[in-house]
Amino acid sequence: MTLSPRLREIVDALPLTPGARVLEIGCGPGAAARAVAARLTSGHILAVDRSAAAVAQARAACAEEITSGRMSVRRVAAESFTPEPGEGPFDLVFAIRVGALDGRHPEAGRAALRRIAAALAPGGRVFVDGGRPLRELRVGE
Repeated sequence: MTLSPRLREIVDALPLTPGARVLEIGCGPGAAARAVAARLTSGHILAVDRSAAAVAQARAACAEEITSGRMSVRRVAAESFTPEPGEGPFDLVFAIRVGALDGRHPEAGRAALRRIAAALAPGGRVFVDGGRPLRELRVGE
């Protein structure tokens, strides 16, 4: 799976550290999550999407990263997200083209931001597309 120039720019802009615990909301087929997993050594990325088809695609495309323990994938909507045992807290959360977080669905967005804030580690940061290339959201303040 190759990374588009736009996704590469977004992943490059994330303030990743090798041991970060990362959550991607709306992972689609897993391209960005796979690129993040490649930059983690002791860290982990949880990639979630509301679409069963997207989750199946991500699991298939990212089998090596999942087997390595650097990545896991599950189906859940942003506004329903609650970390399962062993997931989180997250140092970094990001979302690309997620309606609940880009203003298209304000009610779902408020619910999603409450869920994200509850899953963040102290000092955790949240990024969405729409900046150059990302913008940071202030949550839980």
